[in-house]
Amino acid sequence: MRLKTMLQGQTYEFKDLKELFAKANEEKSGDRLAGLAAETVQERIAAKQVLAGLTLEDIRNHPLLPPEEDEVSRIIEEQVNDTIFADIKGWTVAKLREYILDDHVGDRELKRLSRGLTSEMIAATGKLMSNLDLIHAANKVEIISRCNIAIGQKGTLASRLQPNHPTDNVDGMLASMKEGLSYGVGDAVIGINPVDDSVESVKRLLHATHDFIEGWNIPTQNCVLAHVTTQMKAIEQGAPAAMIFQSIAGTEAANRSFGISVSLLEEAQQMIMEKGTSHGPQRLYFETGQGSELSAEAHHGIDQMTLEARNYGFARKFDPYILNTVVGFIGPEYLYDNKQVIRAGLEDHFMGKMHGISMGVDICYTNHIRADQNDIEELGVLLTAAGVNFIIAAPMGDDCMLNYQSMSYHDIATLRQTLDRKPAPKFAAWLEHMGITEDGKLTERAGDPTIFSE
Repeated sequence: MRLKTMLQGQTYEFKDLKELFAKANEEKSGDRLAGLAAETVQERIAAKQVLAGLTLEDIRNHPLLPPEEDEVSRIIEEQVNDTIFADIKGWTVAKLREYILDDHVGDRELKRLSRGLTSEMIAATGKLMSNLDLIHAANKVEIISRCNIAIGQKGTLASRLQPNHPTDNVDGMLASMKEGLSYGVGDAVIGINPVDDSVESVKRLLHATHDFIEGWNIPTQNCVLAHVTTQMKAIEQGAPAAMIFQSIAGTEAANRSFGISVSLLEEAQQMIMEKGTSHGPQRLYFETGQGSELSAEAHHGIDQMTLEARNYGFARKFDPYILNTVVGFIGPEYLYDNKQVIRAGLEDHFMGKMHGISMGVDICYTNHIRADQNDIEELGVLLTAAGVNFIIAAPMGDDCMLNYQSMSYHDIATLRQTLDRKPAPKFAAWLEHMGITEDGKLTERAGDPTIFSE
């Protein structure tokens, strides 16, 4: 395995695949913070050149984090279809990229191919792609998932309604929820981040959302994004939950810092299948984001893009209904500015789709990052063009509990209208029945939460 090249008369040599992968990555402040980033643009180009010439067999035979040392690595390795891999093991990363982007290769071929790839192979391919490549490739793949309703159909854009409240006040949460629904938001999930991670608080919010959904016959799902163990206790005590949520990471050590393991998630999955309110078959909701492993001091010297890909390999084992990356939420330590946030959002979406995940994005930024609302609106347009399954929205794009900026309810409506996207079919039919839309277009009733007081 050759890990060196000459560029403009200078030799560049990389000691192992960890270093090569990291230095082939586009500029990320998190990689620089970890001491992994390329020192110059020339070194980054050299790393990409070497990476392009590696075979998929080289990558599989030299794991960045050996399976005997890490649970996530074992899961990723165990999922590889050896028959498919045998057909492509001699391909270079460059050839894999060309195949994915080939006009004659579509959804069916890419889904089959993905079963023969490890997360590291998918990450390597993304490192060689431009932003437009990432958009074009992801848009080829249609991932339809089903809980109470199905989302992900071509030509649709679903959304998570996020009616957070700084004190978990039910009336305040319901007010935000009504406004979001009146804009046609909420088909992917009505998901609340609780301030109080107690069983009683989670039960109260689950009952309130479930009762409202049932009362208005809304075709959607509810979820309260507390720790998985808190949700399990609430469900055991009779709380009506359509899904169970959990943040996950790309290494066993980082997952341990989150208080989770494969066995715990398997237990949660079994519980929601038996005691959840949804029809399924998919009933789990995962959340990720570049940089979380570095925050947990559990990155093992691996760059944050590759670790993010490993999140999706881990998630694939559980076949979740939805997964979203929270791009820009951690802050400038890991994604410094608008350019890095946009790049990471497109990378994550592509890599998730290539793992067969029903992929969403929380397009957001913290107040101390070098980005603004125009930047995330631009990313919203790019991801919608890329076929993202869902986007998260908060009232006026300002989350009053988590204290960060996101997409707003009316942004979802604008993206649908501008790029000719529809809500999920069952949700779209409900919007027509409610008079919020007519022939797929918003009516004068749209944006008026008082319709739920009639």
